[in-house]
Amino acid sequence: MPFTVEAWVLLPDHLHTIWTLPEHDAGYAARWAVIKSCVTKGCGRLFGSGKKVNISRSNRKEGVFWQRRFWEHVIRDEADFHRYLDYLHWNPVKHGYVKTPMDWPYSTLHRFVAQGLYPPNWGGGGVEEIPGDKFGE
Repeated sequence: MPFTVEAWVLLPDHLHTIWTLPEHDAGYAARWAVIKSCVTKGCGRLFGSGKKVNISRSNRKEGVFWQRRFWEHVIRDEADFHRYLDYLHWNPVKHGYVKTPMDWPYSTLHRFVAQGLYPPNWGGGGVEEIPGDKFGE
């Protein structure tokens, strides 16, 4: 199940990613299932091992680490892609973890800045319009 991770941000209680899947392939759910399973098997003892699994999660063979759902959106065009990049990279600020996106080390923003795709001060007061809550979070 190949795919390319175009961008990501990891926060304490959730993550955002932008993926490119092969043409005519919309298997997001299968990929998330594999990712969730591998992370749970590899890290489950470190995260959430002391929490009790409720009956619903037990019946579905789910742990406590991941939420059941995920949200997907097919990028329509280049402008849409850039809106989602901005939203993803702004997320640590939105949730109050840092004052500027560059202060958050767990995101692809640093790679985008190094490649010259974002200015080093992006989101540090020079950005007028940062995407709001319309992206399914």
